[in-house]
Amino acid sequence: MLFRVDPASPQPLGDQIAASVRRALAEGTVTPGERLPSARSLADSLGVNLHTVLRGYQRLREEGLIELRRGRGAVVVDDPGTRGRAALLLKVRELVERARELGLTEDEVVGLVREGLA
Repeated sequence: MLFRVDPASPQPLGDQIAASVRRALAEGTVTPGERLPSARSLADSLGVNLHTVLRGYQRLREEGLIELRRGRGAVVVDDPGTRGRAALLLKVRELVERARELGLTEDEVVGLVREGLA
């Protein structure tokens, strides 16, 4: 799996790390049950702080995409829906980014999503 971060990007580095994992899940290059690199080794290879990687992994855990296990590290949740969920989260993040570019408020974005669900 290839992780990339752009220090010049306005997106926080931890979010960029999480996005790399989401993208790999959506594309199928990472599969459920697969172990991600240890936070320490990934931090060393990317030249970022260990806590930056841990923030990215924590976000993925909160999204239900990975489990953080003591002694085993970060493991992709062994669930057939994980790939679809990762793809959907990518689209949601794209939607939010585009809405911000257009100057929409949070309420306006939520309203648009509700319209789409109707």
